[in-house]
Amino acid sequence: MLDTLRAAVRIGDLRRRIMFTLWMFLIFRAGTHVPVPGIRAEVIADLFKEGSIFAFLDLFSGGALKTFSIFAMSITPYINSSIIMQLLTIIIPRWEQMAKEEDGRKKLNEYTRYGTVILAVITGFSMAIAIRRMGAITDPGLTPLLIVVVSLAAGTSFLMWLGEQITEKGIGNGISLLIFAGIVSRLPSSVWNVWRFLLAGRITVFNILALLVIGAAVLAGVVWITEGERRIPVQYSKRVVGRKVYGGASTHIPMKINQAGVIPVIFASSVLAFPATIASFFASPWARALEQVFDYRRPGYMIAYTLLIVFFTYFYTAVTFNPIEISNNMKKYGGFIPGIRPGKPTADYLFKISNRITLAGAVFLAFVAILPNLVLRTTNIPGVQFGGTSLLIVVSVALETMKQIEAHMLMRHYQGFIK
Repeated sequence: MLDTLRAAVRIGDLRRRIMFTLWMFLIFRAGTHVPVPGIRAEVIADLFKEGSIFAFLDLFSGGALKTFSIFAMSITPYINSSIIMQLLTIIIPRWEQMAKEEDGRKKLNEYTRYGTVILAVITGFSMAIAIRRMGAITDPGLTPLLIVVVSLAAGTSFLMWLGEQITEKGIGNGISLLIFAGIVSRLPSSVWNVWRFLLAGRITVFNILALLVIGAAVLAGVVWITEGERRIPVQYSKRVVGRKVYGGASTHIPMKINQAGVIPVIFASSVLAFPATIASFFASPWARALEQVFDYRRPGYMIAYTLLIVFFTYFYTAVTFNPIEISNNMKKYGGFIPGIRPGKPTADYLFKISNRITLAGAVFLAFVAILPNLVLRTTNIPGVQFGGTSLLIVVSVALETMKQIEAHMLMRHYQGFIK
């Protein structure tokens, strides 16, 4: 990895892309320290007691929620808008056809942006009403309330634009990299908390060693599952076109164990965090009961979290991997899987293999996602915010970004060979 980065820095275009991405990170981190006007920060800070749902959500916003900055909502509205758009793409045949065309995908991305702004306004208004009831807004008038809503919606819209700029002019997926930057920014504070607990005698060196061993094992597992794939052999028959012979080559279909990546974890976290977040702003008994139901430390939450991760893993895999389309393309160009007839039998075979390996990937994702609770019970280290979900996102985004850097380098070397 270090050799790849050193080689990338020597290439002018890649160096500019990497520097552009780092500058966008700097802007993102600066924005997390710009507070929304007219907010009592001490009232908001009281919500972030250890183990609360806000402390859990603050991890993904890079500390912006705790300070109630303009980036307090992070890119959660964009994620929710993406979920809705992907569901509608499957339901609406016209949109499904648009998703297969370049112009259609651009139009769907435009719809996603509009949906993001609408959800940001709705979520921002709900948050503004809730914190006004708690006395966190200095002036209870309508104008300060609208300023809070506009500030939060503008912050989310700016983050969405920032992510798109990183994707277009930087390196890697911009939205994923913003989540990555938010999580990594909390690592120094987590290390400092562990050091304070060690000095205070609340933990021992053996607790830290246990945490490091578990972290190393999870890191190896995440890399193994992320890079793991099942290769389906494909044979192409020879075709004679005029005086030339085409085909006759052997290749394979790489079916990744974790085809959906880290998307199911992000989707499941967003869905389960919403009810608890809304309930936390109210003082009624039903709100307290709902908050207890969606407490991420309870077994009920972990069961729901696991089921949602499995569901979204299968859902996103079905969106990105189409066995029928692959089978038709293979049949069109004279390809077949040895021992399997072309057409529907091939599609059924690919679907069966996809279901099996997706189950393994989904179970692993769910295990890593609930790992923080297991780590806290095993190591007895409080205040550790860099858990399994964070590690999964960080590793997956880092691997994907490195692959894009290598792809840029390979393309450059290939063009140089042609010249």
